[in-house]
Amino acid sequence: MSDTSFYQHHVFFCINERDDGRACCADRGAKEAQEHAKKRMKQLNLNGQGKVRINKAGCLDRCEEGPVLVIYPQGTWYTYVDKEDIDEIIDQHLVGGKVVDRLKI
Repeated sequence: MSDTSFYQHHVFFCINERDDGRACCADRGAKEAQEHAKKRMKQLNLNGQGKVRINKAGCLDRCEEGPVLVIYPQGTWYTYVDKEDIDEIIDQHLVGGKVVDRLKI
């Protein structure tokens, strides 16, 4: 096995739903944000092996700070409000290699 990752970036969007009244990412547009990111990566031809993988995740245990996503292998955590925030994370971090400080948690 080589020492390079299968994906350059692996992005996990928490899309957890809670039914006990506590905050959850699903209530804050996480599913739509994940779908938007996946579609955008395909448009940029940056999806697939050696590039970027956008995944759904269950609870990442940071819902109170959410909605949240995490990018590996860096382990960078972000929160976001809308598609513009997702686009900024894609353009700055995934394409440009720079952390988006204003969205980092």
